[in-house]
Amino acid sequence: MSHPAPESPESPQSLEPQQPQQPQQTQSPHEANQHGAHGRVPTLGERWASFKESPFLPALVLVFILAAAAGLFAGSYTYSMAKPTPHHVPVAVVGDQGSEQGKAFLGGMEKALNASLEVKEYATFDGARRDVDEQRVFAIVDVRRGDDRVTLNVSGASGASVAQVLAETAPKVAEATGVPVTVTDIKPLQEGDPRGLAIFYISLAAVIIGFVGAIQLSVHARGLNPAERIGFTVLYALLGAFVIAAVVDWWLGALDLPFVESWLILALTMFASGMVFTMFNTLFGRWAMLPTWGLMVLLGNPSSGGAVSWPLLPSVLGHIGQWLPPGASVNAQHTAVYFGGHQHAFPFLVLAGWALLASAVFWVWRHRHPGGRNGGRAHTPAHAAGAGAGATMA
Repeated sequence: MSHPAPESPESPQSLEPQQPQQPQQTQSPHEANQHGAHGRVPTLGERWASFKESPFLPALVLVFILAAAAGLFAGSYTYSMAKPTPHHVPVAVVGDQGSEQGKAFLGGMEKALNASLEVKEYATFDGARRDVDEQRVFAIVDVRRGDDRVTLNVSGASGASVAQVLAETAPKVAEATGVPVTVTDIKPLQEGDPRGLAIFYISLAAVIIGFVGAIQLSVHARGLNPAERIGFTVLYALLGAFVIAAVVDWWLGALDLPFVESWLILALTMFASGMVFTMFNTLFGRWAMLPTWGLMVLLGNPSSGGAVSWPLLPSVLGHIGQWLPPGASVNAQHTAVYFGGHQHAFPFLVLAGWALLASAVFWVWRHRHPGGRNGGRAHTPAHAAGAGAGATMA
């Protein structure tokens, strides 16, 4: 039985050039919808289905969301802080309020400010000064019996913007009414913070870094289980707050802080802010950044009383701000720095309440939150995409 001889390398067949194989052409679903079956024009429904599956729909939605966020951001801060206007300013009166010069001066102040002075009478100057320290009144009008001169005692530490408005208005009223007035600042701001904005800035830093840190944990440390996520939020809040306080006090010398108290206030603020984002990420997934940004930045910061004191804010904002984390943080920090020994429980209860609420919601619905090492991947695509988008917005 004979076998065919193998072809030699010099065989004519082997010398013929090989024709390259043509790659098989495939159509993506988008192209299939584009051309339709057998080249027909796709229907409107097919075009819409194709558009929904493309990256252009979420990109277009984000364009409109970002445009709205830009307008709301500018509008919220401009409305609250561009032209502060007094509404109801609590003022203490010591001495003879019913005297001719007292009535003329107080009436002239109300007319000039176009606002209502909430006048509270005190028997002694010490009693009025105590309520300044308790932040119940913003100034003391001293009308001495037998003296035609009025003394206006403002408190820059109680609210720089309120003190400035009162101090600028009093000489004009004195000239208009013929009542001589002396203006003094009985509780001035610290030398390194002449406009009283440093407390607002450090509170703002704690709020922003708080939720940005939670976003970054969702993106870069998705393997953390719920307890570990809360633990690391506590850790970066403590360390971040320490650095904020150290930079402002020890390095820049802008504020002389009661260090431990200020550090813990900032840490509680940062933790509450981080857990608020984590809560919203659990509830709303990819859209978590929207309610976080709206609550903390668009509403919380302008109404916090840090840049503009509450008596000069629109009335609704002045009341709402005290119940939100930024306002509670400014309130607690302001009292710690300038009115030590007169701290109130209310701002701490507000911060703790937000932190506990957010942590409880996250813990109860933790199965919906992205991440974790066991069984936490089922819900991750939408949530992780949202966290990434949130990091970009922040």
